[in-house]
Amino acid sequence: MQVMRGWATRCAPLVGLMGLLGSVQEALAGEYEGSPQVAEFVGEMTRDYGFAGEQLMGVFREAERKQSILDAISKPAERVKQWKEYRPMFITDARIARGVDFWRQHEATLARAEQEYGVPAQVIVSIIGVETFFGRNTGNFRVIDALSTLGFDYPPRAEFFRKELREFLLLAREEQVDPLTLKGSYAGAMGLPQFMPSSFRAYAVDFDGDGHINIWNNPDDAIGSVASYFKRHGWVAGEPVVSRADVRGEQVDEGLTTGIEPTKTVAELRALGWSSHDALRDDMPVTAFRLEGDNGPEYWMGMKNFYAITRYNRSVMYAMAVHQLSEQLVQARGVK
Repeated sequence: MQVMRGWATRCAPLVGLMGLLGSVQEALAGEYEGSPQVAEFVGEMTRDYGFAGEQLMGVFREAERKQSILDAISKPAERVKQWKEYRPMFITDARIARGVDFWRQHEATLARAEQEYGVPAQVIVSIIGVETFFGRNTGNFRVIDALSTLGFDYPPRAEFFRKELREFLLLAREEQVDPLTLKGSYAGAMGLPQFMPSSFRAYAVDFDGDGHINIWNNPDDAIGSVASYFKRHGWVAGEPVVSRADVRGEQVDEGLTTGIEPTKTVAELRALGWSSHDALRDDMPVTAFRLEGDNGPEYWMGMKNFYAITRYNRSVMYAMAVHQLSEQLVQARGVK
């Protein structure tokens, strides 16, 4: 992330809370010039958050509507993959090897994050590995283009993306960065951990203490921010994540959880024919789910920490990929 010191110097004569966003060079009218939606949005930002309207409009003169973003978000959903197809996408020799390297390179920072937040180093490394392959795939769209395109030109989720656009402009002002330079995914997810702007403002931390939060190319801040996110979403230090289950009887599928939240207890599942490979309290709430593995159906119980992973991405297969990659990283690091 380019800290906007030079840009701020050029903006010095400007007055107002928008000063650090205001030195936008003269530009030809862009796709959002004259848009009633943009004018309304700028009016809200001016009224509610103290931005200077004309200077903020200058940012939107530079913003570009991207048809490729609309195509990406509108394409028909792929067939939902089974676990035996999904798992090999993320748990690969290359990702494990790169994860071990990343862990070793940032070992002290990861140890400090684990100490402060209670989130194991391997889980932090695994998240960054699953999300961006340790920074290799962080996205090539300007965030301002992604969020403007989806906020003003994608009606099905326009309200959500306009909210994220608001959060993005606020974080750019707070962090003193040029909003026209920051890049991310086509949906506006940013940096090594792929935080949306609202998550950035709520959970990202300045873990190296340099006065700025930089999750784009500062691994220290990315590591601390992932740990902060999990801690704030209920991660419990030292607690398990999942437990494999054996099942028998005709009532097994009655135990499967509807949704992701841990709403069944271990005792309730036992009464339906489930038994855990681990010693679990009868009153422990769990998410009970089945995956189609290479060798047939797999039954699992996910605990509170499993649910915390699904708060990053609401998918049991995503959470399982993160968890199993973290296990593979521990194993690989131990034998190298």
